[in-house]
Parts: sequence; structure tokens; C-alpha cells
Amino acid sequence: MTVIANWDDTRAAAFGRETLAFEHNLHQRPMFGDAGLAEVLDRYPRDKLGVFTMGPDPVDWRSWRRGTAGDLSGAELLKAANEGRIWLNLRAVNDHLPAYADLAGEIFGDLEARASGLKTFKHDVGLLISSPNAHVFYHLDVPPVTLWQLRGRKRMWVYPRTAPFVTEEQLEKIVLRESAEQFAYEPSWDDAAHLQVMDPGVAVSWPQNAPHRIVNDDMLNVSLSIEYMTPAALMRANVIYANGLMRRRLGARPRLQDGFGPAAMAKFGAARAAKALKLHKASKQVLPTLFAVDASYENFVRPI
Repeated sequence: MTVIANWDDTRAAAFGRETLAFEHNLHQRPMFGDAGLAEVLDRYPRDKLGVFTMGPDPVDWRSWRRGTAGDLSGAELLKAANEGRIWLNLRAVNDHLPAYADLAGEIFGDLEARASGLKTFKHDVGLLISSPNAHVFYHLDVPPVTLWQLRGRKRMWVYPRTAPFVTEEQLEKIVLRESAEQFAYEPSWDDAAHLQVMDPGVAVSWPQNAPHRIVNDDMLNVSLSIEYMTPAALMRANVIYANGLMRRRLGARPRLQDGFGPAAMAKFGAARAAKALKLHKASKQVLPTLFAVDASYENFVRPI
């Protein structure tokens, strides 16, 4: 069964290289109705569930806070997402529930059959359930990502992966895990962004490491955030890693290379060796747990 509803040679060539919108049919599946979502929230490991809230200002990225769902039922959590200010992130749900493992097989099988030369591994299908008017702040991801809208409407801005939108030094800090993936941005940068309105049945892909941010319309939103790796993406991540070490240990000013040229291959080898020898100790970026989901509090957020 195919999951992508429209495709052509232009999309095949652009996938992973440009910001690209395409259509899918996953939003038609019953598993994404209220009963299906409540069930997956009940069955997903509670200790792995990401629970977040945020302030109303889409620029104030420091208002992003981590919480806990406690022992609430899936139906209660879905109600909190519907009526509160909650962002639920079920990372790698394909590793925990057979139905989503099957779904991952469908999605990546279809993508690899359609996108030119695409070979993927390290599949991570994340289920996102978020409140009306919630948002995700300006950030970037280390692996390639595609976002598939299932319910509700959101707006997504994707920015160039060059300075001033992101510098090579910022990239290195994120890949070396010295800083979080979220960082400050200037609203004036929106003029250079690709703005995509996402309704059910729309998916978006963008170049690896491109910064982006998301704002929900006034309705519950449900999406799939699909991460993966390719040989080229793994090469790029390791080149960034090596550049960061060269900058810190040697005082060098390295430049980022894409592709599989001699300089990139040498940096790839150096990064792998450095990781094996544990030459760099990452500072684990973990937000403290600051609230619990509670229907008796405003926006279902009870400070703890």
C-alpha cells in the first residue's frame, strides 16, 4: 500500500535537497482518531513520553518547559491536549508498538521507492499531539526529518541553513551536544523563510539541519515527525563533529563540506575515532521537570 498520494520527477530530485511539500493519505486511517490516540498514549512507555508546555510568545524559546503526565489515562491526556497548552511527543513509537513499526515500514518503503537514490536507516517515527495555538520554537535537528500532518492545521517556517540563520559554530555546539537544539532567532528572518501551511494530508521535508519553527492554529494538532539517517546525512553529521573538535582542540577555523570528497572522508574517520576514544564529553541537555498535567489548573499545567 502506498502512503504518498502525489509525486513526480521534480519531487524525486528535490527530496532532501530543498524544502518540499507533498501529499499523503495517512490522515484517513482510523488509528489517528480519538480512540486510536488514547490507546497509543495508554500503551506507549510512560517514562519515555515527552510532555511540554510553552509561553504564548513564539520568540521566547526559554519558556519551553518539560513536565510529567503521571498516571493519567490516554483519554485524559488527549483531553489535556485538546483543552490546555500541552505538547506530547512520543519519540520512536515504532520501536514500542507493532502497528507503528508496520507504519514505519510502509512510509520508508514508499519514500525509498520514490526519492532518487534514497537509502535510509535509524528510523524514528515520532507521534506529536499538541494543543490549539501551541508552538515549537526555532530549532534544528541533527538528522534529516519529514513532518506529516494528520489532524488540525499548523504553519511551519523553514529557514536557510546558512548564517545568520545558523552559523557553523552553532551547528557544531548542537552536534557536540554542548547546547540545546533550540536557540534564539530574529523575527525579521521570516522574510527569508519558506512558509508552509500544513493541513491533514500534507507532508514537508527540508534539508538536513535547516532551522524551522511551528505554530498551531486554534485546534488540536496531530502529526508524525519522521527522523532517519542516510549515508550522506551521517557523513555531514560527522564532519560537523570533527570540525567542532578541530575548532576547540587545535584553534582551527574549519569549513563544512558536504558529499564524500577526501576532506570530508578524513573528517568522518577522525570523528569516528574521537568518539571511540571518548575524546569529547557531551553535556547532556535535559530539561528539569517543572510541571504536572492536571485538569484543575489553567492550561492543565500544575507547577511542581
